[in-house]
Amino acid sequence: MSIFDHDLDDIDLHEYTSKAYLDYSMYVINDRALPFLGDGLKPVQRRIVYAMRQLGLTYQAKYSKSARTVGDVIGKFHPHGENACYESMVLMAQPFSFRYPLVDGQGNWGAPDEPKSFAAQRYTESRLTREASLLYEELNQGTVEFVPNFDGTLEEPVCLPAELPFLLLNGSTGIAVGMATDVLPHNLGEVVNACVAMLRNERLPVSELMTELPGPDLPTGGLITSSTEELQRVYESGQGTIRCRARYERENGDIVVTEVPYQSSPSRILEQIAQQMQSKRLPMVVDLRDESDHENPIRLVIVPKSNRVDVDRLMSHLFATTDLERSLRMNLNVIGLDGKPQVYPLNRLVRDWLRFRKVTVRRRILHRVEQIQRRLEIIAGLLIAHLNLEEVIRIVREEDHPKPVLMQTFSLSDVQATAILDLRVRQLSRLEEEKLTAEKQELSDELAKHELVLNSTQRLNTLIRKELQEISDKFGDSRRTSIVEDVGLAESYADADLVSNEPVTVVLSQKGWVRVARGHGTVDPISLNYREGDDYLSSCLARMNDSCVFFDSAGRAYSSAITALPSARGQGEPLTSIFSSPAGSRFVGLVSSDTSEVFVANSYGEGFRLPVSAALSQVKGGKAMVVLDESRELIAANPSQEDNIVVLITKGGRILALQSQDIPVRQRGKGVRLIGISRKDLFSEDDALEFAVSVAPNAKVAVKSGQRTMTLTTKRIEEYVGKRANLGKRLPRGYAKVSSVRLV
Repeated sequence: MSIFDHDLDDIDLHEYTSKAYLDYSMYVINDRALPFLGDGLKPVQRRIVYAMRQLGLTYQAKYSKSARTVGDVIGKFHPHGENACYESMVLMAQPFSFRYPLVDGQGNWGAPDEPKSFAAQRYTESRLTREASLLYEELNQGTVEFVPNFDGTLEEPVCLPAELPFLLLNGSTGIAVGMATDVLPHNLGEVVNACVAMLRNERLPVSELMTELPGPDLPTGGLITSSTEELQRVYESGQGTIRCRARYERENGDIVVTEVPYQSSPSRILEQIAQQMQSKRLPMVVDLRDESDHENPIRLVIVPKSNRVDVDRLMSHLFATTDLERSLRMNLNVIGLDGKPQVYPLNRLVRDWLRFRKVTVRRRILHRVEQIQRRLEIIAGLLIAHLNLEEVIRIVREEDHPKPVLMQTFSLSDVQATAILDLRVRQLSRLEEEKLTAEKQELSDELAKHELVLNSTQRLNTLIRKELQEISDKFGDSRRTSIVEDVGLAESYADADLVSNEPVTVVLSQKGWVRVARGHGTVDPISLNYREGDDYLSSCLARMNDSCVFFDSAGRAYSSAITALPSARGQGEPLTSIFSSPAGSRFVGLVSSDTSEVFVANSYGEGFRLPVSAALSQVKGGKAMVVLDESRELIAANPSQEDNIVVLITKGGRILALQSQDIPVRQRGKGVRLIGISRKDLFSEDDALEFAVSVAPNAKVAVKSGQRTMTLTTKRIEEYVGKRANLGKRLPRGYAKVSSVRLV
């Protein structure tokens, strides 16, 4: 018989795949990934707790092999991979993952460094914790529904009758289809206070609820640095991020990190810091140690270079660049009481859990009322038997079927008649009758109290509040995570902050090669080794964390961090490999960025003082600062101050000294006439300005011509001081052709 002989239904492929994917999605959401609001557990976690409870592995029992529990769970309730089941069990046992662990484990259950470094299930042993008892203590009191397990041979609870909102206590994470959940742990005492406040006022807004529950309380401690407004926005929307950073202290000059953010790996943090040290991003740190042990689970030691290091600034950088500070996601997306996933604001989540708790307590009381009523029925029958003892004995002895006779004679129910027939002879004494009378009174009183609670919402709320406060007194502990708002935002170091401020000398050669020598005065830049055909041009004193400004003959200024310049161990590098200067131009001078002014002059004898801050530029092609007419070029750029004297020397051997304060300050431009022209109607080659030097008080100038050198002291220079645009004086005989002018 062919399959085509059977009746087949035609289904549209789109319809079939949509339905199949939807079915799969709902299975993942409801039976695997998302927790239930009532007990705060995912199905696998619920089944682990239930299986361990069925095995008798409570906190009072001996430890049992974890493999035994895993076997029961996957064999009876959760037919999935044993590794996944065991990992869920491990997570419930890790004190750095769960704020209030549900599994008490012996053996290797992982570490904050490597949460998945736990031993195999055949090696570890486990039992439930005291806190886990709050999940199952009321299980057999008619509080929850039971459904068949996957193969229909056993029954399992739909949920556990949690006495606290474990969803908030331990949090939860999960990724479903098209949605996820991220709930951070909270403090037990604060959660109870929030529940009590909500019992008093079900319409309590999040802002007022946060006075009792101000924020998460993470297992690993640390500091929450989000503001109250940020936390309130997260709790009101049910979604957002919360910043958490490590806690540190000073110890003998060292920085000791004692608590790290939730779900951060200490080894990863050390690796991140070590990488920065290797890449020279942390020059102020000289050593890094991990001193964590059993007594100090987290102890990371950071050793600063000296006591002068700003520790708070250093830690701010580390918070910004490592996992010492993390943004933790909060997404209160859980399966509600109606079985549908939804994102809850905090106040509604607490309110709905209280609804769950009220239903649980009511069902518990009803279950107890039924027990009391059954017992009172039995006691009533037993008391009738005591009052008619001789007749009861006669009926039992003489009748072949005493049960119906007893029921007819004394108007007893089937349960009462059965209880009378089950009596032992010694239970017919007067003492037993008195005990029954006392028990009847006690049960009647208890029944009356329960009925009052069942008939009064206020009494039910009072009972729940009392039970919550008793649990808080028994299991509550102090907060581990501090909430601080005035710590400021983490900020990483700028490049300049990471460079030491040691003194350096930047040297520029005549052909535009640059290098940096360490120290001031320790190296003579003139005596350095230069390339063949090259020689010293200029130098400036600076700090390693400064910048340097170079000027070329085209009147453009170029800026570079000194750290980006080559060392003086070699002959340096050409500036043309760093900047894009115009073809045919040459570099004529340099100044440090901490210099206030620079004196610039062109070959036509024009110049001005320029603020160095105006010349700073991040552009590779530089910044045009001096306007030059055709056939003119910039010949000098020297650091200047108001009390300096500017020495000008032309190609024809004329010299003029000007007071620096007589030269105007310009942000940009051509400048003013500094030295005059011999014939106003004709500019000759001899009139061209060849050297211009800004000389500080008490400094000297060496003028070289061939083999001759003339040193001009301040007093000698004053002999050449004149007015701006004057022709100046002739240099002494033998210096008609000056080859170089340098400060000494």
